[in-house]
Amino acid sequence: MWESGAMKFFWTYAPRPTIKASIGYGAWLLFQATLYQFLPSALSTGQLTPAGNLLKYRTNGLLAWAVTHWLFVATSMYGILDPAIIAKNWEGLLVIANVWGFALTMIAYAKAHLAPTHEGDRKFSGSKLYDLYMGVELNPRMGELFDFKLFINGRPGIIAWTLIDLSFIAYQYQLHGFITNSILVSTALHTIYVVDFFINEDWYLRTIDICHDHFGFYLAWGSAVWLPGMYTLQTQYLARNPLDLSNVVAITILLTGISGYVLFRSVNHQKDLVRRTKGACKLWGKPAEVVRVKYQTKDGLTHDSILLCSGWWGFARHVNYLGDLVLSFSMCAACGTSNLLPYTYGIFMTILLIHRCWRDEERCSKKYGQGWVDYCKKVRWVIFPGIY
Repeated sequence: MWESGAMKFFWTYAPRPTIKASIGYGAWLLFQATLYQFLPSALSTGQLTPAGNLLKYRTNGLLAWAVTHWLFVATSMYGILDPAIIAKNWEGLLVIANVWGFALTMIAYAKAHLAPTHEGDRKFSGSKLYDLYMGVELNPRMGELFDFKLFINGRPGIIAWTLIDLSFIAYQYQLHGFITNSILVSTALHTIYVVDFFINEDWYLRTIDICHDHFGFYLAWGSAVWLPGMYTLQTQYLARNPLDLSNVVAITILLTGISGYVLFRSVNHQKDLVRRTKGACKLWGKPAEVVRVKYQTKDGLTHDSILLCSGWWGFARHVNYLGDLVLSFSMCAACGTSNLLPYTYGIFMTILLIHRCWRDEERCSKKYGQGWVDYCKKVRWVIFPGIY
Protein backbone atom coordinates (compact mmCIF):
# COMPACT_ATOMS: atom_id res chain seq x y z
CA MET A 1 0.00 0.00 0.00
CA TRP A 2 2.80 2.41 0.93
CA GLU A 3 4.63 1.81 -2.35
CA SER A 4 1.60 2.52 -4.56
CA GLY A 5 0.16 5.26 -2.34
CA ALA A 6 -2.88 5.18 -0.09
CA MET A 7 -5.27 6.81 -2.58
CA LYS A 8 -4.32 4.43 -5.41
CA PHE A 9 -4.57 1.44 -3.07
CA PHE A 10 -8.07 2.33 -1.87
CA TRP A 11 -9.21 3.21 -5.39
CA THR A 12 -8.01 -0.19 -6.62
CA TYR A 13 -9.35 -2.35 -3.81
CA ALA A 14 -12.35 -0.43 -2.38
CA PRO A 15 -15.79 -2.00 -2.97
CA ARG A 16 -17.64 -0.76 -6.04
CA PRO A 17 -21.36 0.02 -6.23
CA THR A 18 -23.40 -1.95 -8.76
CA ILE A 19 -26.88 -1.38 -10.16
CA LYS A 20 -27.84 -5.00 -9.46
CA ALA A 21 -26.84 -4.80 -5.78
CA SER A 22 -28.50 -1.39 -5.33
CA ILE A 23 -31.81 -2.53 -6.81
CA GLY A 24 -31.66 -5.75 -4.81
CA TYR A 25 -31.00 -3.89 -1.58
CA GLY A 26 -33.85 -1.46 -2.20
CA ALA A 27 -36.19 -4.37 -2.91
CA TRP A 28 -34.99 -6.04 0.30
CA LEU A 29 -35.88 -2.99 2.41
CA LEU A 30 -39.31 -2.68 0.81
CA PHE A 31 -39.98 -6.40 1.25
CA GLN A 32 -39.07 -6.31 4.95
CA ALA A 33 -41.13 -3.13 5.50
CA THR A 34 -44.10 -4.87 3.87
CA LEU A 35 -43.72 -7.92 6.13
CA TYR A 36 -43.36 -5.69 9.20
CA GLN A 37 -46.49 -3.73 8.36
CA PHE A 38 -48.83 -6.41 7.01
CA LEU A 39 -47.95 -9.80 8.49
CA PRO A 40 -50.20 -10.86 11.40
CA SER A 41 -48.76 -9.47 14.60
CA ALA A 42 -49.23 -9.26 18.33
CA LEU A 43 -49.20 -5.73 19.74
CA SER A 44 -46.65 -5.60 22.53
CA THR A 45 -46.23 -2.80 25.04
CA GLY A 46 -42.89 -1.11 25.55
CA GLN A 47 -41.51 0.48 28.69
CA LEU A 48 -42.70 3.85 29.95
CA THR A 49 -40.68 6.59 28.24
CA PRO A 50 -39.13 9.54 30.13
CA ALA A 51 -42.02 11.73 28.91
CA GLY A 52 -44.57 9.20 30.17
CA ASN A 53 -45.52 7.59 26.84
CA LEU A 54 -46.43 3.90 26.77
CA LEU A 55 -46.11 2.70 23.18
CA LYS A 56 -47.40 -0.34 21.30
CA TYR A 57 -45.17 -2.27 18.88
CA ARG A 58 -45.75 -4.78 16.09
CA THR A 59 -43.80 -7.90 17.14
CA ASN A 60 -44.06 -10.24 14.15
CA GLY A 61 -40.32 -10.68 13.64
CA LEU A 62 -40.28 -14.48 13.96
CA LEU A 63 -42.90 -14.84 11.23
CA ALA A 64 -41.03 -12.36 9.01
CA TRP A 65 -37.78 -14.34 9.55
CA ALA A 66 -39.51 -17.65 8.72
CA VAL A 67 -41.23 -16.31 5.59
CA THR A 68 -37.99 -14.73 4.33
CA HIS A 69 -35.89 -17.86 4.85
CA TRP A 70 -38.57 -20.17 3.42
CA LEU A 71 -38.69 -18.06 0.24
CA PHE A 72 -34.87 -18.02 -0.01
CA VAL A 73 -34.54 -21.79 0.43
CA ALA A 74 -37.49 -22.61 -1.85
CA THR A 75 -36.35 -20.37 -4.73
CA SER A 76 -32.79 -21.74 -4.38
CA MET A 77 -33.96 -25.37 -4.45
CA TYR A 78 -36.02 -24.82 -7.60
CA GLY A 79 -33.17 -23.03 -9.37
CA ILE A 80 -34.90 -19.65 -9.46
CA LEU A 81 -32.26 -17.99 -7.26
CA ASP A 82 -28.54 -18.62 -6.96
CA PRO A 83 -28.13 -19.27 -3.19
CA ALA A 84 -24.71 -17.58 -3.30
CA ILE A 85 -26.19 -14.37 -4.75
CA ILE A 86 -25.55 -12.35 -1.58
CA ALA A 87 -21.93 -13.51 -1.30
CA LYS A 88 -21.27 -12.86 -4.99
CA ASN A 89 -22.65 -9.32 -4.75
CA TRP A 90 -21.24 -8.58 -1.30
CA GLU A 91 -19.11 -5.57 -2.27
CA GLY A 92 -21.97 -3.76 -4.00
CA LEU A 93 -24.32 -4.55 -1.13
CA LEU A 94 -21.89 -3.07 1.40
CA VAL A 95 -21.68 0.14 -0.61
CA ILE A 96 -25.44 0.64 -0.94
CA ALA A 97 -25.96 -0.34 2.71
CA ASN A 98 -23.56 2.45 3.69
CA VAL A 99 -25.44 4.92 1.48
CA TRP A 100 -28.68 3.89 3.19
CA GLY A 101 -27.15 4.09 6.67
CA PHE A 102 -25.92 7.65 6.15
CA ALA A 103 -29.14 8.74 4.40
CA LEU A 104 -31.26 7.29 7.20
CA THR A 105 -29.17 9.20 9.74
CA MET A 106 -29.90 12.49 7.99
CA ILE A 107 -33.60 11.64 7.59
CA ALA A 108 -33.88 10.81 11.32
CA TYR A 109 -32.09 14.05 12.27
CA ALA A 110 -34.34 16.18 10.04
CA LYS A 111 -37.50 14.43 11.23
CA ALA A 112 -36.57 15.01 14.87
CA HIS A 113 -36.48 18.75 14.24
CA LEU A 114 -39.31 19.14 11.72
CA ALA A 115 -41.87 16.45 12.55
CA PRO A 116 -41.10 14.69 15.85
CA THR A 117 -43.40 11.87 16.91
CA HIS A 118 -43.16 12.59 20.66
CA GLU A 119 -41.64 15.99 21.34
CA GLY A 120 -41.26 15.33 25.06
CA ASP A 121 -39.01 12.33 24.43
CA ARG A 122 -36.49 14.23 22.30
CA LYS A 123 -33.02 14.74 23.74
CA PHE A 124 -30.73 17.61 22.75
CA SER A 125 -27.12 17.52 23.95
CA GLY A 126 -26.14 21.02 22.81
CA SER A 127 -23.82 19.53 20.19
CA LYS A 128 -25.22 19.07 16.67
CA LEU A 129 -22.56 16.48 15.88
CA TYR A 130 -23.37 14.43 18.99
CA ASP A 131 -27.11 14.70 18.29
CA LEU A 132 -26.50 13.47 14.74
CA TYR A 133 -24.47 10.53 16.06
CA MET A 134 -26.58 9.43 19.04
CA GLY A 135 -29.93 10.72 17.82
CA VAL A 136 -32.57 13.14 19.03
CA GLU A 137 -35.87 11.23 18.86
CA LEU A 138 -36.38 8.25 21.14
CA ASN A 139 -39.15 6.55 19.12
CA PRO A 140 -39.50 8.06 15.63
CA ARG A 141 -42.61 6.72 13.94
CA MET A 142 -44.54 6.89 10.71
CA GLY A 143 -48.19 6.62 11.58
CA GLU A 144 -49.28 4.97 14.79
CA LEU A 145 -47.40 1.66 14.69
CA PHE A 146 -44.56 1.83 12.15
CA ASP A 147 -41.68 2.32 14.57
CA PHE A 148 -38.47 3.24 12.73
CA LYS A 149 -36.18 2.10 15.53
CA LEU A 150 -37.69 -1.36 16.02
CA PHE A 151 -37.89 -1.86 12.25
CA ILE A 152 -34.30 -0.80 11.51
CA ASN A 153 -32.84 -2.54 14.58
CA GLY A 154 -34.90 -5.69 14.32
CA ARG A 155 -35.75 -6.41 10.70
CA PRO A 156 -33.52 -5.85 7.60
CA GLY A 157 -30.14 -6.31 9.32
CA ILE A 158 -30.83 -9.09 11.79
CA ILE A 159 -33.02 -11.12 9.41
CA ALA A 160 -30.24 -10.78 6.83
CA TRP A 161 -27.71 -12.13 9.36
CA THR A 162 -28.65 -15.80 8.90
CA LEU A 163 -29.56 -15.26 5.23
CA ILE A 164 -26.01 -14.00 4.62
CA ASP A 165 -24.68 -17.07 6.43
CA LEU A 166 -26.66 -19.40 4.15
CA SER A 167 -25.41 -17.56 1.09
CA PHE A 168 -21.77 -17.84 2.16
CA ILE A 169 -22.25 -21.56 2.90
CA ALA A 170 -23.45 -21.96 -0.69
CA TYR A 171 -20.50 -19.84 -1.84
CA GLN A 172 -18.06 -22.09 0.02
CA TYR A 173 -19.54 -25.11 -1.74
CA GLN A 174 -19.37 -23.42 -5.14
CA LEU A 175 -15.74 -22.39 -4.57
CA HIS A 176 -14.37 -25.59 -3.02
CA GLY A 177 -16.87 -28.35 -3.69
CA PHE A 178 -17.56 -29.10 -0.02
CA ILE A 179 -19.03 -27.58 3.16
CA THR A 180 -16.98 -27.61 6.35
CA ASN A 181 -18.27 -28.33 9.86
CA SER A 182 -16.74 -25.05 11.08
CA ILE A 183 -19.03 -22.89 8.93
CA LEU A 184 -22.00 -25.01 10.02
CA VAL A 185 -21.12 -24.60 13.73
CA SER A 186 -20.76 -20.84 13.36
CA THR A 187 -24.04 -20.60 11.44
CA ALA A 188 -25.83 -22.79 14.00
CA LEU A 189 -24.75 -20.43 16.82
CA HIS A 190 -25.77 -17.39 14.78
CA THR A 191 -29.16 -18.98 14.14
CA ILE A 192 -29.72 -19.71 17.83
CA TYR A 193 -29.03 -16.06 18.63
CA VAL A 194 -31.26 -14.68 15.85
CA VAL A 195 -34.21 -17.02 16.40
CA ASP A 196 -34.04 -16.39 20.14
CA PHE A 197 -34.13 -12.65 19.45
CA PHE A 198 -37.37 -13.00 17.52
CA ILE A 199 -38.97 -15.49 19.91
CA ASN A 200 -38.32 -12.97 22.67
CA GLU A 201 -38.99 -9.84 20.62
CA ASP A 202 -41.34 -8.60 23.32
CA TRP A 203 -38.42 -8.75 25.76
CA TYR A 204 -36.29 -6.65 23.37
CA LEU A 205 -38.72 -3.78 23.87
CA ARG A 206 -37.41 -3.43 27.43
CA THR A 207 -33.71 -3.31 26.53
CA ILE A 208 -31.40 -0.31 26.38
CA ASP A 209 -31.70 -0.16 22.56
CA ILE A 210 -35.42 0.59 22.63
CA CYS A 211 -35.88 2.17 26.06
CA HIS A 212 -32.91 4.51 26.24
CA ASP A 213 -30.94 4.88 23.00
CA HIS A 214 -32.15 7.64 20.72
CA PHE A 215 -32.26 7.08 16.97
CA GLY A 216 -29.26 8.53 15.14
CA PHE A 217 -26.17 7.34 13.28
CA TYR A 218 -25.24 4.96 16.11
CA LEU A 219 -28.34 2.82 15.55
CA ALA A 220 -29.20 3.68 11.93
CA TRP A 221 -25.79 2.99 10.37
CA GLY A 222 -24.99 0.35 12.97
CA SER A 223 -28.07 -1.73 12.14
CA ALA A 224 -27.85 -1.16 8.38
CA VAL A 225 -24.11 -1.74 7.90
CA TRP A 226 -22.22 -2.82 10.99
CA LEU A 227 -24.58 -5.61 12.06
CA PRO A 228 -24.84 -7.51 8.75
CA GLY A 229 -21.23 -6.73 7.81
CA MET A 230 -19.46 -7.43 11.11
CA TYR A 231 -21.64 -10.07 12.73
CA THR A 232 -21.29 -12.40 9.73
CA LEU A 233 -17.47 -12.17 9.56
CA GLN A 234 -17.05 -15.83 10.54
CA THR A 235 -18.99 -17.24 7.58
CA GLN A 236 -17.46 -14.67 5.23
CA TYR A 237 -13.99 -15.81 6.33
CA LEU A 238 -14.72 -19.53 6.29
CA ALA A 239 -16.28 -19.43 2.82
CA ARG A 240 -12.93 -18.34 1.42
CA ASN A 241 -10.69 -20.06 4.00
CA PRO A 242 -12.33 -23.44 4.70
CA LEU A 243 -11.42 -25.11 7.98
CA ASP A 244 -12.50 -28.62 8.95
CA LEU A 245 -12.50 -29.08 12.72
CA SER A 246 -12.18 -32.41 14.47
CA ASN A 247 -15.52 -33.73 15.72
CA VAL A 248 -14.44 -33.21 19.35
CA VAL A 249 -13.44 -29.57 18.77
CA ALA A 250 -16.58 -28.83 16.72
CA ILE A 251 -18.88 -30.32 19.37
CA THR A 252 -16.99 -28.56 22.19
CA ILE A 253 -17.31 -25.15 20.48
CA LEU A 254 -20.99 -25.77 19.75
CA LEU A 255 -21.79 -26.83 23.32
CA THR A 256 -19.81 -23.92 24.79
CA GLY A 257 -21.77 -21.50 22.63
CA ILE A 258 -25.06 -23.13 23.60
CA SER A 259 -24.10 -22.92 27.28
CA GLY A 260 -23.51 -19.17 26.82
CA TYR A 261 -26.93 -18.87 25.24
CA VAL A 262 -28.57 -20.86 28.07
CA LEU A 263 -26.93 -18.55 30.63
CA PHE A 264 -28.02 -15.47 28.66
CA ARG A 265 -31.62 -16.68 28.42
CA SER A 266 -31.82 -17.91 32.03
CA VAL A 267 -30.52 -14.58 33.35
CA ASN A 268 -33.04 -12.56 31.34
CA HIS A 269 -35.88 -14.94 32.24
CA GLN A 270 -35.25 -14.25 35.92
CA LYS A 271 -35.32 -10.50 35.34
CA ASP A 272 -38.56 -10.68 33.34
CA LEU A 273 -40.19 -12.95 35.95
CA VAL A 274 -39.37 -10.54 38.76
CA ARG A 275 -40.66 -7.58 36.73
CA ARG A 276 -43.93 -9.31 35.91
CA THR A 277 -44.55 -10.36 39.52
CA LYS A 278 -43.17 -7.15 41.04
CA GLY A 279 -40.75 -9.25 43.05
CA ALA A 280 -43.35 -11.68 44.45
CA CYS A 281 -41.69 -14.83 43.09
CA LYS A 282 -38.98 -17.38 43.84
CA LEU A 283 -35.59 -17.79 42.20
CA TRP A 284 -33.76 -21.08 42.70
CA GLY A 285 -36.31 -22.02 45.38
CA LYS A 286 -35.87 -18.84 47.43
CA PRO A 287 -37.89 -15.60 47.51
CA ALA A 288 -36.45 -13.04 45.11
CA GLU A 289 -34.40 -10.31 46.77
CA VAL A 290 -34.95 -6.82 45.40
CA VAL A 291 -34.08 -3.23 46.17
CA ARG A 292 -37.17 -1.03 45.83
CA VAL A 293 -36.45 2.35 44.27
CA LYS A 294 -38.32 5.40 43.00
CA TYR A 295 -37.77 7.61 39.96
CA GLN A 296 -39.41 10.60 38.28
CA THR A 297 -40.43 11.04 34.63
CA LYS A 298 -40.35 14.37 32.79
CA ASP A 299 -44.01 14.97 33.56
CA GLY A 300 -43.15 15.18 37.29
CA LEU A 301 -44.81 11.90 38.26
CA THR A 302 -43.05 9.54 40.65
CA HIS A 303 -42.91 5.82 39.84
CA ASP A 304 -41.84 2.72 41.75
CA SER A 305 -39.37 0.20 40.41
CA ILE A 306 -37.33 -2.77 41.62
CA LEU A 307 -33.70 -3.84 41.17
CA LEU A 308 -33.06 -7.58 41.38
CA CYS A 309 -30.16 -8.72 43.55
CA SER A 310 -30.58 -12.50 43.86
CA GLY A 311 -30.44 -15.50 41.53
CA TRP A 312 -28.00 -14.84 38.69
CA TRP A 313 -28.36 -11.12 39.40
CA GLY A 314 -26.81 -11.55 42.82
CA PHE A 315 -23.46 -12.31 41.15
CA ALA A 316 -23.18 -9.20 38.96
CA ARG A 317 -25.26 -6.19 37.91
CA HIS A 318 -24.92 -7.06 34.20
CA VAL A 319 -24.40 -10.81 34.39
CA ASN A 320 -26.56 -11.21 31.25
CA TYR A 321 -23.63 -9.88 29.21
CA LEU A 322 -21.41 -12.76 30.38
CA GLY A 323 -23.53 -15.31 28.51
CA ASP A 324 -23.55 -13.00 25.49
CA LEU A 325 -19.75 -12.91 25.45
CA VAL A 326 -19.39 -16.69 25.81
CA LEU A 327 -21.69 -17.17 22.82
CA SER A 328 -19.91 -14.47 20.79
CA PHE A 329 -16.41 -15.90 21.26
CA SER A 330 -17.69 -19.42 20.52
CA MET A 331 -18.87 -18.16 17.12
CA CYS A 332 -15.36 -16.83 16.50
CA ALA A 333 -13.61 -19.96 17.79
CA ALA A 334 -15.12 -21.98 14.93
CA CYS A 335 -12.66 -20.14 12.65
CA GLY A 336 -9.59 -21.57 14.40
CA THR A 337 -6.63 -19.53 15.62
CA SER A 338 -4.64 -18.74 12.48
CA ASN A 339 -6.23 -15.33 11.84
CA LEU A 340 -7.42 -12.55 14.14
CA LEU A 341 -9.95 -11.15 11.65
CA PRO A 342 -12.91 -13.44 12.56
CA TYR A 343 -12.39 -12.53 16.23
CA THR A 344 -13.12 -8.88 15.47
CA TYR A 345 -16.75 -9.60 16.31
CA GLY A 346 -15.94 -10.96 19.78
CA ILE A 347 -13.56 -8.08 20.48
CA PHE A 348 -16.19 -5.59 19.34
CA MET A 349 -18.86 -7.21 21.53
CA THR A 350 -16.55 -6.98 24.55
CA ILE A 351 -15.97 -3.26 23.96
CA LEU A 352 -19.64 -2.65 23.19
CA LEU A 353 -20.96 -4.40 26.29
CA ILE A 354 -18.44 -2.83 28.66
CA HIS A 355 -19.27 0.61 27.23
CA ARG A 356 -22.97 -0.22 27.53
CA CYS A 357 -22.39 -1.07 31.20
CA TRP A 358 -20.78 2.33 31.78
CA ARG A 359 -23.70 4.11 30.10
CA ASP A 360 -26.27 2.07 31.99
CA GLU A 361 -24.52 2.59 35.34
CA GLU A 362 -24.42 6.36 34.77
CA ARG A 363 -28.06 6.46 33.70
CA CYS A 364 -29.25 4.36 36.65
CA SER A 365 -27.22 6.41 39.10
CA LYS A 366 -28.97 9.59 37.91
CA LYS A 367 -32.37 7.91 37.70
CA TYR A 368 -32.47 6.09 41.05
CA GLY A 369 -30.07 8.16 43.18
CA GLN A 370 -29.48 6.65 46.63
CA GLY A 371 -31.44 3.55 45.63
CA TRP A 372 -28.76 2.74 43.05
CA VAL A 373 -26.00 3.27 45.63
CA ASP A 374 -27.72 0.80 47.96
CA TYR A 375 -28.11 -1.69 45.11
CA CYS A 376 -24.41 -1.47 44.18
CA LYS A 377 -23.48 -2.24 47.79
CA LYS A 378 -25.48 -5.46 47.58
CA VAL A 379 -24.23 -6.46 44.12
CA ARG A 380 -20.56 -5.44 43.87
CA TRP A 381 -19.50 -6.84 40.49
CA VAL A 382 -20.43 -5.47 37.05
CA ILE A 383 -20.17 -8.43 34.61
CA PHE A 384 -17.76 -11.13 35.80
CA PRO A 385 -17.77 -11.93 39.54
CA GLY A 386 -14.34 -11.51 41.07
CA ILE A 387 -12.84 -9.87 37.98
CA TYR A 388 -14.97 -6.92 36.85
